[in-house]
Amino acid sequence: MQSSLNRGFALRYTTFYIALAGTAFSGLIFVATGQALWLFLLFIALVGVGIHDLKQTHHAILRNYPILGHMRFLLEYIRPEIRQYFIESETEAAPFSRAQRSLVYARAKGQSDKRPLGTQLDVQAVGYEWITHSMAPTEIASEDMRTLVGGKDCTQPYSISLYNISAMSFGALSANAILALNKGAKMGNFAHDTGEGSISKHHLVHGGDIIWEVASGYFGCRNDQGGFDPDKFAKQAQLPSVKMIEIKLSQGAKPGHGGVLPGPKVTPEIAEARGVPVGVDCVSPAAHSAFKTPTELIDFIAQLRQLSGGKPVGFKLCIGHPWEWFAIAKAMAQRQVLPDFIVVDGSEGGTGAAPLEFSDHLGTPLREGLSLVHNTLVGLGLRDQIKLGASGKIVSAFDMACVLALGADWCNSARGYMFAVGCIQAQTCHTGHCPTGVATQDPIRQMALVVSDKSERVKNFHHHTLEALRELLQAAGLEGPGELKPSMIFKRLSLTEVSTLGKLYPRLPANALMGAVPTDDLPEPFRSQWAMATSASFKRAAD
Repeated sequence: MQSSLNRGFALRYTTFYIALAGTAFSGLIFVATGQALWLFLLFIALVGVGIHDLKQTHHAILRNYPILGHMRFLLEYIRPEIRQYFIESETEAAPFSRAQRSLVYARAKGQSDKRPLGTQLDVQAVGYEWITHSMAPTEIASEDMRTLVGGKDCTQPYSISLYNISAMSFGALSANAILALNKGAKMGNFAHDTGEGSISKHHLVHGGDIIWEVASGYFGCRNDQGGFDPDKFAKQAQLPSVKMIEIKLSQGAKPGHGGVLPGPKVTPEIAEARGVPVGVDCVSPAAHSAFKTPTELIDFIAQLRQLSGGKPVGFKLCIGHPWEWFAIAKAMAQRQVLPDFIVVDGSEGGTGAAPLEFSDHLGTPLREGLSLVHNTLVGLGLRDQIKLGASGKIVSAFDMACVLALGADWCNSARGYMFAVGCIQAQTCHTGHCPTGVATQDPIRQMALVVSDKSERVKNFHHHTLEALRELLQAAGLEGPGELKPSMIFKRLSLTEVSTLGKLYPRLPANALMGAVPTDDLPEPFRSQWAMATSASFKRAAD
């Protein structure tokens, strides 16, 4: 493994080595013949550029690829003149992704995110969306908008920011990336989700607020057989930095899919964080072993809340079979034991690696899933007792406004904060060869990511995105995010037809699932699948 790292080091520095060799060779020629002074000076200049690249702290690409990395920035600089040649050969999603990155980079670096010459989107294109504005704009005092998470059984409620770092594990991300994200969260007063890789020592260095994700591998709280260990959980959950506990039922990028971290990748640091042996395959099962039924899940939530000392406990899921979610909802209503929060993860969410069919065709997209969960809780009369988080490609303030209008109380983002710490979507996460040191365990590559610089960018991105949300709300004449309604956001369905999100995602009346509305009058999937669900099992009760 070490020889592979050394080989990678040598390849990344090839251009710098060539410049050094060229300086020596041209210097000898000049001394011997008096010729080629221009070549000697050229190589001297390149060596100077390389040394500067290695010493500067703002660009991980240049620290990992001295001299050569400038080619990327040159192409970025001239892109407006040549972009038509690239766009014609790319998919529709690629230019939008590039626009997302540009927006995040500008906000993270504290640069202007303003753009000239009007909208860069085709307002006649199917799928174009907009929010209506008011002729009586408001003035909202602060962009630091928050919501309080904690129900009747919670003794340590947490005031969470409206925009937080979504689940990304140490092991998938480098130590320096975790340090930068957590320090940025501390500086900006928002939360950092650990991902299922548990709480590493890097999560605790800067004291940023932590949401501890407990998944099917029970990393950080597992016994020798891979099951849940209450004592280990209590020790971790009562750490001052841990503000909430999130049980991961499924993730949007690959719902219903377990995973294996091969033994050679289980380093001592990763083994320490996860509570597994060094060098042994680390298995994340597809399903939990601590519970098998919806009722047992509810009991598990109550157990974790008690073991944590009364901190908010909830769960994250990507909606799959509706009757399975309905079964959980029925268990909550029958037992009157409620999670403090639910995070709905959309199938459009990202991951370091997933089978193509899983990432493209499995799971429910965020808006549909969020609408279903929100409506279910309203229909049971429980919505005001449970807070909803939303995650899945939420990068801009408008993205936030859409999901807040559909029922979310706060938003999480992984992609946006990865861009903020330097991700360029090289899509080499699974290889360990990340060019910016974000998604790698290569100790040399991750040195390029300077924590002090990137943590400032994380803080800036959070601040400026919420500032943009505040400006949107003010322009819409609202006093706060809680006043957003789906009827305020429009979507183009065709060249001549538009609709509001309110019509596309209709709301259930309060207590509609408690008999206030006849079953035959309920919309789908409630009409046909609510009766299939039973709190005793995740299986269908009837067809």
